[in-house]
Amino acid sequence: FFWMKQNPSVSSSRRKSRQAHFAAPSNIRRKLMSSHLSKELRDKHGVRSMPIRKGDEVIVVRGLNKTHAGKVITVYRRKFRVHIERLTKEKSNGQTVHIPIHPSNVYITKLKIDRDRKNLIERKAAHNKSKGKWAKKDISSVD
Repeated sequence: FFWMKQNPSVSSSRRKSRQAHFAAPSNIRRKLMSSHLSKELRDKHGVRSMPIRKGDEVIVVRGLNKTHAGKVITVYRRKFRVHIERLTKEKSNGQTVHIPIHPSNVYITKLKIDRDRKNLIERKAAHNKSKGKWAKKDISSVD
């Protein structure tokens, strides 16, 4: 199969994509470090994913720490990882350290909402409505 490139100004090169990802500045990394919302939040706000931030409550859905829930205590943009409270391991010298988790491996179960974040949710929800996607409540009313 040969897929035609849609935008000629964007490279499809693996090398350039990886370079752009790992050399991304902090403001771009914020968006790259997004997580899915839980089904309840998705239905409530009409948004699928959000950039993760300190204070959000999450649940791990992939990896060895699956089903572990807690509050995000650090968003480590430099390493593309988040640290979750009570998710620690003990080093051989007895010191406890937080286990880093990639944001794609967690669901956000509770958002820490302030004015800016509320505006972001409203903007994203309005955009999704204009796409012509169906919400569950709309589908049930059609039946």
